[in-house]
Amino acid sequence: MPEFEPLKNDLLLRTAWGKTVQRPPIWVMRQAGRYLPEYHEAKGDHDFFECCRSPEIASTLTLQPIERFEGLIDAAIIFSDILVIPQAMGMTVEMVDKKGPHFPDPLKTPEDEQYKQIMAREVDVRKELDYVYKAITLTRQKLKGRVPLFGFCGAPWTLLCYMVEGGGSKLFIQSKTWVFKYAAESKALLQKIAELCVEYLAYQVEAGAQIVQVFDSWAAELSPASFQQLSLPYLRYIAANLPKKLDEMKLERVPMVVFAKGAWYALDDLCDSGYQVVGLDWLQDPAEAMKVAKGRVVLQGNADPGVLYGGKEAITSVVEQMVQGFGGGKKGWIANLGHGITPFVKPDDLKFFFQEIHRLTKS
Repeated sequence: MPEFEPLKNDLLLRTAWGKTVQRPPIWVMRQAGRYLPEYHEAKGDHDFFECCRSPEIASTLTLQPIERFEGLIDAAIIFSDILVIPQAMGMTVEMVDKKGPHFPDPLKTPEDEQYKQIMAREVDVRKELDYVYKAITLTRQKLKGRVPLFGFCGAPWTLLCYMVEGGGSKLFIQSKTWVFKYAAESKALLQKIAELCVEYLAYQVEAGAQIVQVFDSWAAELSPASFQQLSLPYLRYIAANLPKKLDEMKLERVPMVVFAKGAWYALDDLCDSGYQVVGLDWLQDPAEAMKVAKGRVVLQGNADPGVLYGGKEAITSVVEQMVQGFGGGKKGWIANLGHGITPFVKPDDLKFFFQEIHRLTKS
């Protein structure tokens, strides 16, 4: 394993392991990204996936919020994308400006030659996604122990959606066709993705990631019954098998976070799914979530990202409600938004959000 400087701020890791702390740690999803002017400078003419594949650019982008909001946030998250796993499985994914991710040739049916190839292919995750591990190692070196570094992956259900829809969707017609019409083949694909997720996260930890998050961005598209069949078993598989894989590799276990956006109905199950931290979106009431969690896990979240458009008074009000709902933040809470930062947020408004959390949770 590479050598790194000792961690100076371990607040987030202590919180994730359930320890009592002096204040809640803070970070936000998509904190490295297009809302920052310096992001566009560093990105230049490179397309999105070129930035992910360049350890130098990816590490620079990862560090931008740490440098801009110095002393205000407690973690970095590697600049990458959940769709690198479908790419490693042999699918083409492009990032289309103002539209988002696009698969020119999505999976159509289990009779599709591409589905058969994907299911038969032995994916060498270490080789195919080597650029992510290099970016993680370089970022850890550049961080010099300032804050811990998150690795992450997409959850199997969410990745399946992208692979069959060909991009984001409002109706999820192809995803629902697959899971209801081709249930066995869908579950085989979900299991294959889950196994790759375990390997991918383990190699991220080997490269220097100190905590990992699994993003189930499309969980809200499932009914409670479908979630039990099509998402939860594969989330549990990752949580059960990643620690074993790390043990095999003689690596220290790291805290694991699950974020199933929109699956408010599954909070109780997610608290028993093997993760140390459960991320909440803004559709959940913090105090109610604390009652459901009963201290079994640490909760992460969950301000509505839209409040960042609303000015200082609105931000203060939302932070006050959040701090109160999560019980003040000395234990069991990582402060975050309820999803990633949305476009056109002013960096100074995000800075004020961070400052207010600090002000309102001071001992």
